[in-house]
Amino acid sequence: MLVFTVGAFGIIIAVNLLMAYKAISTFPGLEVQNSYVASQQFDARRDAQKALGWTMEHSYDPQTDHLSIAFVTKEGHAAPVAAMTVLVGRTTAAEDDQTPEFLYLNGRWETRVALEPGKWLLRVTAKADDGTLFDQRVSLFVRG
Repeated sequence: MLVFTVGAFGIIIAVNLLMAYKAISTFPGLEVQNSYVASQQFDARRDAQKALGWTMEHSYDPQTDHLSIAFVTKEGHAAPVAAMTVLVGRTTAAEDDQTPEFLYLNGRWETRVALEPGKWLLRVTAKADDGTLFDQRVSLFVRG
């Protein structure tokens, strides 16, 4: 009975240690250094982004590895984006994160990026001509 009890608890402890190690080793890090300071600026940034009136559309073609992003104004025209950065990564680990270079072609931002099947996260930050930031995170599911 002692061997069975020690063995059962040994397995439970070993699994817990393994899970704790995996959780810590794959943690992508902090979102912001100081959440209180970030919360103080949240409303102003959100209101400025809403005032832009932009919406974002995205598409990905796994056959050609083609990722496309477009910003559209309330009137349905291409939004005047001065600069844009996109972080493409998994939602749970930072090891697959990449920041591809985009080209602006015919009202859309285009790039080629190879994404394995599964759930991906796009963190898009665009800057308007007047310096207003447009931040959006969208999920992208790539079918295998």
